[in-house]
Amino acid sequence: MAPFSIADIVAALPAEDTWGPATAGDNMLDGVPYAPFSKGDKLGRMADWTAGSGDRERQGRQNYNRNFRDQQVYGAGTSSLFAVQTAEDESSFSVVDNTRTSAKRTFGRGGGTVFRGRGQRGGMGQRGGRAGFQRVGAGGRGQGDRYYDSRNARSNRGRRFGWKDYDKPQRTREPSINIRPDWTMLEEVDFSRLSKLNLDTPDGEDLDTYGFLSYYDRSYDKAPVKNAERRLQSLDRAAYNVTTSQDPVIQELAEKDEATIFATSDILSMLMCAPRSVYSWDIVIVHQGNKIYFDKRDGASIDLVTVNENAADAPMEVAESSGKQESINTPSALAMEATFINHNFALQTVSESPEAKVEFNQPNPFYNEAEETEPLASKGYKYRRFDLSLERDEEPFNLIVRTEVDAVMRNPVTGDDQQLVVKALNEFDSKAQGSGGALDWRSKLWSQRGAVVATEMKNNSSKLARWTTQAILAKADAIKLGFVSRVNPRSASSHVVLGVVGYKPREFATQMNLNLGNGWGIVRTIVDRIRALDAEDDAEKVKKYVLIKDPNKPVIRLYSVPATTFEEDEEAAAEEQEAKEAEEEE
Repeated sequence: MAPFSIADIVAALPAEDTWGPATAGDNMLDGVPYAPFSKGDKLGRMADWTAGSGDRERQGRQNYNRNFRDQQVYGAGTSSLFAVQTAEDESSFSVVDNTRTSAKRTFGRGGGTVFRGRGQRGGMGQRGGRAGFQRVGAGGRGQGDRYYDSRNARSNRGRRFGWKDYDKPQRTREPSINIRPDWTMLEEVDFSRLSKLNLDTPDGEDLDTYGFLSYYDRSYDKAPVKNAERRLQSLDRAAYNVTTSQDPVIQELAEKDEATIFATSDILSMLMCAPRSVYSWDIVIVHQGNKIYFDKRDGASIDLVTVNENAADAPMEVAESSGKQESINTPSALAMEATFINHNFALQTVSESPEAKVEFNQPNPFYNEAEETEPLASKGYKYRRFDLSLERDEEPFNLIVRTEVDAVMRNPVTGDDQQLVVKALNEFDSKAQGSGGALDWRSKLWSQRGAVVATEMKNNSSKLARWTTQAILAKADAIKLGFVSRVNPRSASSHVVLGVVGYKPREFATQMNLNLGNGWGIVRTIVDRIRALDAEDDAEKVKKYVLIKDPNKPVIRLYSVPATTFEEDEEAAAEEQEAKEAEEEE
């Protein structure tokens, strides 16, 4: 018999009658859906008929492992494409087991159960009452019990608890001034760098004093009698807060070359305490010749007293169109209310007697008896000089500050007069949003005064640091802090004085961890930067800069602006004021 080859037989048969393995040209993927995958997927069985997606859904978070939460899961949900539908329902089968099970509820490894609602008698060591919100896990080892506040369990059901403020609503604050297109940003410095600066500066010296001081009424230091609280009065007194470059005394001192830098205590304290600030603010810096002036704009945010600026849950803005009662508790409304309270509290706590007052060397430089109709408020201005020189400086580098004191008090031991700085903290509503967890002042101020002051230090760190810095710059002997609250939390029109506490400025600065050397380092750094920018320019040319705190970031930015910036705004405001006065006369 002649030999034959299988290949010859296959070649002789028609193509549709062949059988066996497919040739290389055939595509086995026709009709099969594409299954996406990632490089992180583990290669296991080609087909797994024992574990479907339903099992994983039933297990839920029990199989969740936070160590693999960042793994790629691309294509993980496509296994259902190849799921095989069984002919019979396996869930109808059950295993018969006659072993006795424990009545105590147990929890599998890694599992968890959430309890909510009222506690039952004998449960978790409680006898009735409302149970705390708790999560129990790792039942086999007796570990992993975690307890949460019951208030969070009632108000935030279904949320993720205990992870800081991940779900805290984001706030977008508005800047204190709009950046104009013709401004040029020169520097951007974050607060972490500012906090590392330091400059040891000796105590300043008094150059001259202006104004007068009335004696402080010491009856405010006593605890108020129940149902006999003192109402805060609105007093019409002439008080001034003139910016640096418009101060006639500073202009005279600048002509005599008494210093290189000039500022007021409210402006300088804002710059020295910048790392504590949260809200936006701005300072205008004018460099003319070899003199540098720290100024402020008309109606600047520096003049307003903030409320709970540093609180973890600070007050939030509410749309005016909403018409809600919470509109009186917005940051802008609270700032206006606090500024009004501070102005009147300093006037009300002094005894206005023509005979009992301390006259300074010079009269008030801003008061004109021929034009003013209101009596002059108790205020003393002290122009003090500080030496900011370094070893590398060839010439003295001095700064003159106009500081302020509000009252005088006689020391009962020595009989000497002590100069005071009088300020007021205000309470709007201890239960409202933005209160910062403050205690109720009416019931806790005198019984838990330390806790009340500590809470205010936390919620108003920037404001208290500024007041303390101003008192130290003025070399005041004490600072009086008044506690003023609303008569009705829903109305911001009437207030009562609940008490006054006194501190020595240096000791109070130590309590709130205020480092004055850091503030002087910030001032010297800003001044050196301004001098370096204008080193090669014309000495007689006026250069103007604006230092702005970012409203949403702990950053300050230095802008170079045209020399005529803000002058047009001041002229327009002056024309509007004249027009209003003319209408009133008509």
